[in-house]
Amino acid sequence: MGFFASLDIESYDRQYSDRELIAGIRRYLAPHVRKVVTVAVLVAFLSLVSAAVPVLISRGIRVLEGGDTSAIVLVLGMAVTVAGFLNWGVNWARRRLVTQVVGDAVLQLRTDAMRAVLNHDLSFYDRYSTGRVVSRITSDSKDFGEVAVLITDVLAQVLQALILGSILVFINWRLALVLFGFMPVLFLVSTGLRGLARRVTRSGMRAIANVNATIKETISGIAVAKNFRQERAIYEEFQRANQQSYRVNVKRGFVLASVFPVMNALGGVGTALLVYTGGMSVAAGVITAGAWYLFITSLDYFWFPVMNISAFAAQVQAGLSAAERIFSLIEAEPAVIQTDNRPVPPLKGDIRLEDVTFRYSEKETVLEHFNLHIRPGETVALVGHTGAGKSSIAKLVARFYEFQGGRILIDGMDIRTLDLHAYRRQLGIVSQVPFLFSGTVADNIRYARPEATDDEILEMAHRIGNGEWLETLPNGLQTEVGERGSRLSMGQRQLVALMRVLIQRPAIFILDEATASVDPFTEWQIQQALDLVLARTTAIVIAHRLSTIKAADRIIVLQKGRIIEEGTHEALLAQGGHYAELYNTYFRHQSLEYVEEARERFEQAEDG
Repeated sequence: MGFFASLDIESYDRQYSDRELIAGIRRYLAPHVRKVVTVAVLVAFLSLVSAAVPVLISRGIRVLEGGDTSAIVLVLGMAVTVAGFLNWGVNWARRRLVTQVVGDAVLQLRTDAMRAVLNHDLSFYDRYSTGRVVSRITSDSKDFGEVAVLITDVLAQVLQALILGSILVFINWRLALVLFGFMPVLFLVSTGLRGLARRVTRSGMRAIANVNATIKETISGIAVAKNFRQERAIYEEFQRANQQSYRVNVKRGFVLASVFPVMNALGGVGTALLVYTGGMSVAAGVITAGAWYLFITSLDYFWFPVMNISAFAAQVQAGLSAAERIFSLIEAEPAVIQTDNRPVPPLKGDIRLEDVTFRYSEKETVLEHFNLHIRPGETVALVGHTGAGKSSIAKLVARFYEFQGGRILIDGMDIRTLDLHAYRRQLGIVSQVPFLFSGTVADNIRYARPEATDDEILEMAHRIGNGEWLETLPNGLQTEVGERGSRLSMGQRQLVALMRVLIQRPAIFILDEATASVDPFTEWQIQQALDLVLARTTAIVIAHRLSTIKAADRIIVLQKGRIIEEGTHEALLAQGGHYAELYNTYFRHQSLEYVEEARERFEQAEDG
């Protein structure tokens, strides 16, 4: 089955330079500029306090050569203790502010990512796994927050290294030149590790996204898996994704864990070089032994921030990889693009598709130069074999997909110029498999109109079979429907979905009628609900029930994206064309005449 066998990137992913990523991070930190400036001041002060320790020690060593030892040691000890407390206090204040700023930035980042996801058309979800999208919004935004904290740590270490470097030049400029000559080697190795860390981190995040996607698909389809006894198969599929994630992230962990040891080893080489160079200089009388010793002892304070800068650079790449993935999601261009944002008045429901061409991909043309006019208040049933274009027409009218040619007019207004949010508020849509959210029946009915009261919902519910369908629910309108409506039967779900449309009172109704069989009583209730909806809207019905087809004002027969027949049920049957063939193949068995004929044939067979 192989749900997600590779670590391929998504087509909307793009490569950002470090400069672009830093600019993006800066954009999210900009609203908190005061706190960021305060953090920068605290970082500078922290660096000065940290750099002051070796200065105090060096000064103390020089004074000890000719002064009161006990007094100097006491003063020196007190100064170092005060510096330590200052370091702790300033660092605590800095991290507290950074946590606040990063928390606000991550909140805004997730908000923008979620808004971008909601603005995408349905074709986006056809192409990309929702599990991977969720991973970007949750896991990657968390890593983005961690990199923001790391950047402030890097700034602190950079300032500290600059101050300590200046002190080392002051102690002995000759040895400082040797030290600075060795620094390019250190940073070259650091750059190599940084690039490697970026690559393995990007792969690690994709692997985790694959695991999330596998889990989501597995749990969503658990009922089907259990029905076909495929628990072991999906467990093995999860294990493959999990093992892949394990291997990739172990490699990532190995690379990140190798940074400090490699940099420390190079630092040891640099120290050894300075010990050798300094010793030879002392022997040659170029520098004093005291200056050489002081330089070597102060060197440890310099190496620490330098190593941190090099190590953090690799870790920052991990956060930048996360920023790259989430920025790609936010900046992905939606396929459905409105040319204007015109307000939408109350709609009459006049729908025109003029010379419309639509394809899901270059190789999959569904509609070509298609024309259809649906008059206000008219109910049009779309029938035809799978792939004829029925659902595509409904989705284009709902503006869920972008069409490539022609235009669609709603009450004479180009659909591409309308405020989509306001337009869709006047659409009532019921999919073939009605989706219910966790909550009560009442919560799901008022989903499109949150202001609807329980009394209003109850009154509407009693218009369908005198409300008898409510009596089958244990707690009436307050019955919990479960995840995706799992606690209700398919018929009950359809009734709740239709009630949701009834309470909304849309101008245009789009129904992809369910094919699931229900008992005759529920069928009658569903038809009652449908009649209530159809009585006051313009309706596009992808019909699977004969009763719905016969109730339509006009039947449109589609074949490979073309209208081949249209008319009423009786007129089309009289023609004896494609519709008559569909009727005899798919719909005739639903008619009372067919049931009666079948009963007579059965009785004749028994008599024979």
